[in-house]
Amino acid sequence: MVGIVIVSHSAKAAEGIRELAMQMASPETPILAAGGMEDGGIGTDAFRIQTAIEEADRGEGVLLLVDLGSAIMSAETAIDFLDEEIDVRIADTPVLEGAVSAAVTASSGGDLDEVLAAAMEARSMQKLS
Repeated sequence: MVGIVIVSHSAKAAEGIRELAMQMASPETPILAAGGMEDGGIGTDAFRIQTAIEEADRGEGVLLLVDLGSAIMSAETAIDFLDEEIDVRIADTPVLEGAVSAAVTASSGGDLDEVLAAAMEARSMQKLS
């Protein structure tokens, strides 16, 4: 199963988005939150992201959803830190909507390309008609 990691500058935001995504996914879907700094402050920590990637990996790859631009730099650094070869992708999509879409697709057995595509569809979702 594809793993999902929510990366946010806020631990509370990452946990909240994870909670919502888990409501749409099967319980065994590996969705982890990697938000905030170790001391509880605002920011992103490449080592926390690396650990979350390793925990989320089930051998079929991991999708990262990030909130702000500097989270991308931390995520890229985390990928560079990985000891093992894990197929990791970063989705350029709204983090909440993308996480929910990715969770549904991952829990229904989608591969990493399909999970990424589902997350990316969130870029064009309209909330009002």
